Amino acid sequence: MEENRIPFIALRGQTFFPDTIVGFDIGRDKSLAAVEAAMNNDKYVVVATQKDTSVNDPVQEDIYNTGVLIKLKQVVKRHEEYIRVLGECEKRVRVTSISDDGTMLRCDYEIAYDTDDNEEDLHLEALVRMLKHCYLQYVEKNNSGEGAARALIEGVEKPATLCNIIAGELEVAFDVKQTILEIDSVQVRIEQLINVIRKENHILAISKDINNRVVKNMNRGQKEYYLREQLQVIKEELGENDNTDDEIKVWLEKLDELKLEEKTDAKIRKEIDRFSKMSPISPDANVSRTYIETILELPWNTSSKTNINLKKAEKILNEDHYGMIKVKERILENLAVMHLAKAIKGPIICLVGPPGVGKTSIARSIARATNREFVRMSLGGVRDEAEIRGHRRTYVGAIPGRVINAIIEAGTNNPLFLLDEVDKIGADFRGDPASALLEVLDPEQNRDFTDHYLEIPFDLSKVMFITTANTTSTIPRPLLDRMEVIELSSYIEEEKVHIAQDYLIPKQIKEHAIRKNQLTITEPAVREIINYYTREAGVRNLEREIANICRKVAKSIVTEKKGKYCVSARNVDKYLGKRVYIEDMSDLEPEVGTTTGMAWTAVGGVTLEIETVKMPGTGKLILTGQMGDVMKESAQTAMGYIRSIAEKYDIPAEVFKDYDIQIHIPEGATPKDGPSAGVTMSCALFSCLTGKKANRNIAMTGEVTLRGKVLRIGGLKEKALAAYRQGIRKILIPKENEPDIEDIPASVRKKIEFICLDTVEDALREIINED
Repeated sequence: MEENRIPFIALRGQTFFPDTIVGFDIGRDKSLAAVEAAMNNDKYVVVATQKDTSVNDPVQEDIYNTGVLIKLKQVVKRHEEYIRVLGECEKRVRVTSISDDGTMLRCDYEIAYDTDDNEEDLHLEALVRMLKHCYLQYVEKNNSGEGAARALIEGVEKPATLCNIIAGELEVAFDVKQTILEIDSVQVRIEQLINVIRKENHILAISKDINNRVVKNMNRGQKEYYLREQLQVIKEELGENDNTDDEIKVWLEKLDELKLEEKTDAKIRKEIDRFSKMSPISPDANVSRTYIETILELPWNTSSKTNINLKKAEKILNEDHYGMIKVKERILENLAVMHLAKAIKGPIICLVGPPGVGKTSIARSIARATNREFVRMSLGGVRDEAEIRGHRRTYVGAIPGRVINAIIEAGTNNPLFLLDEVDKIGADFRGDPASALLEVLDPEQNRDFTDHYLEIPFDLSKVMFITTANTTSTIPRPLLDRMEVIELSSYIEEEKVHIAQDYLIPKQIKEHAIRKNQLTITEPAVREIINYYTREAGVRNLEREIANICRKVAKSIVTEKKGKYCVSARNVDKYLGKRVYIEDMSDLEPEVGTTTGMAWTAVGGVTLEIETVKMPGTGKLILTGQMGDVMKESAQTAMGYIRSIAEKYDIPAEVFKDYDIQIHIPEGATPKDGPSAGVTMSCALFSCLTGKKANRNIAMTGEVTLRGKVLRIGGLKEKALAAYRQGIRKILIPKENEPDIEDIPASVRKKIEFICLDTVEDALREIINED
C-alpha cells in the first residue's frame, strides 16, 4: 500500500476516534509547527497517543502506532503559550515511520480499514443494541444528561461509527481507549467497548452505594468539614494555590467596568458563580473559564475614533488606488453623513468585478482612510454554518464563530470587516452559511447578533461590512438584497499604464531590493506588456510580469555588476520572451459561416467566435462547445428565424431537410451560457446557408426573438472593453442598450463605432459581405 508523508502530532493523555469532532490544545514547538504546515497545505495531520505522558520530546518508540487522520477546521490562539485546535477525525491509520527534521515531526502512514462490519450480520446487530443499552446506563449513572446522549447516538446507522462516537465520549484512561482504537474487527471492538462500559457501570454503582452510606452517617457540619479538608489536601498534593479566587475577582471587576445590559450581565455573573463552585481540575472548569474569558475579551464598549475628515480620507484613497471613482464617492458620502448625523449604522457594500481589479486592496485602503481596524474573512469554499455562528458549548472543544473571533482580534466594535469571495460560499448537510450571513449583514438584525457559543447578543451594527464577489449570479437573492452593489469594471489601457507606473513598478522595485536609479521601465514597454503579454480585466498578471522583469534584472545586477537597466518596447522580449498574444482581430479576413460575438464572464468580458457548417444529413441542428441550456435555446431560436426568412433571401427549402447544420463555439472545455449570442449565431447561420462571407472584425451582441427582434443584454461595458483589447473597432449592439454606451470610458468610446440594431436584418446589412 502506498504510504503518505504528512505532519504528525503526538498527543499526551488523550486518544481520539474517527467520525468525531475534537478540540485540543497544542503547546509544544514541534506540534505548533506541524499545525502551521498542515494549515498552509491541505489541513490534514496525523495524531497518535504517547505511551508515557511525561516524555516531552517523543520518538517513534514512545508513541502508539495506531492513530487517526484529522482535517483541521479552525485554529485559535487562546494563550501566549498554546493554541486551541478544532478538527474532524476522519480515519484510523497505522503509523509506519516518524521522522524529525528538528522543527517538526512528519510520518508515513497507511489507512487501517475496518473488518467484520457487515450491517446485515445478526450477531453484529445484537452487539449494537447491547452497546446502546450499556451506554445509556453509563450516562444515567454518571449524570451526564441522558437526553443529549440519546440525541448523540440517534440516527447513527453504521456500527463502526456508533462505536467510535461512544468510545470518544467515555471518561476512561487513554490506554483503555487506545486498546479499543487498535482493534480492526468492528465486532471485536464493540465487544471490548461493551466490557469497558460494563466495568465502568459497576464501578459507578459501587461508588454511588458507598457515597449513600457515607452521607447517611454524616451530619451537615461533618460533611462540610470533610469536603473542605479533602479539597485542601488535594490542592496541596497538586501544588495548587488560591489563584482561582483572584481570577474570579479580576473577572468581576472587569464585568463591573463594562456596564453591560442587565440580562447579559446577569448571565455572565451566573456563569462566574458556577465556575467558582467547580473543582479547578474539572474539565468543565476549563470550558467555563474559556467561555468567560471569551466574553470579557469582546470589545463591548471599545471603538476606534472614525475619521470623518473628507479631504484626508480622499487623499488616502487616491494615494493607494487609481480610478475606482464610484467606490471612493460612496465612502466619502458615508463619511459626510456620519459627520452630519454623528451616529449611523455601518453600511454594507458589495464590490463586484473581475479578478485583479483591486476589490480586496481597496477595502484595506478604506479601513485606513476611515481610521478603522481591518479584519478579513474569506468565504470561498465555506460550507459549515458553524464557521459563521460558532459551535454550541455542548460540543467538545466548541469555539466561537469566525465573526466573533475576528471582532476579538480587531479589539474594537467598529472595524471594517471584509467578507471576501461571498459569491463562492457553499452549503451542505452541516447548514447553509449564506443564511447565517443574513443576520450578520442586516442592519436591522445585527445589533443583536447571537453566536451559538456565546448565547448572548453582541452589537454588530457599528461594523462597516464590505463584501467582494466576481459575479452576483451565484449570491443568494435574500443575501444580495441586503447589500449595496458597486460594480468595478475592467481597466482600460490608460488606467493600467497609470497603475503600473504609479503603484506596481515602484512596489516591485522596492520588494526586489533594486534601487530606483538601477531600473527604468518605459511607458511604451508597459503598453507592450499590457497588449501582448497580459490581456486581462485586472492588473494581477501585469504585476507578475513586472515582478518577472525585476527578478531578471536583480540576477543581472548580482552576476554582471552592471549599474543601470532600461526596459523599453524594443527589448521587453529579452526579459519576458516572445509575445503571448499576437492575434489582432482587426486583421481577420471575412469567412463563410464564422462571426465574432461578445460574452461576459466572472473574469470579465471576452470575445468568442461562432462557427457554422452544413453537411449532408437529415436536417438536424447540432450544437457543440459546451453550450448551456439557455444558449442552446438561443441557437434554436436563431435557426427558427433564419428558416422563416429563407424564401426572402433565396435559401432553398431543401437545405433544411437534406443537410445537418452544426454550430460550434471554440474552446470546448469552457462552459458557456446566456442568450446574448443570439444575433451572432443568426448571422453565422445566414452566412453559412447563403454562402456569403461574414466580416469577422465586427463584434456583436444581442438576444433575438423568433421574429428577428434584437433585445437588450447586460454587461455591455465589459464586453466592449474586451473587444477593444482584441483590436475590434466596430460593434453591433441592441438599440435598447444605446444609453449604456455612456458607461464606457470616453477614451475607448471615441475609438469604437457603435451600430444600434432593431432587428437581425440590420446586423446582416453590416456583417454580410455581398462581394
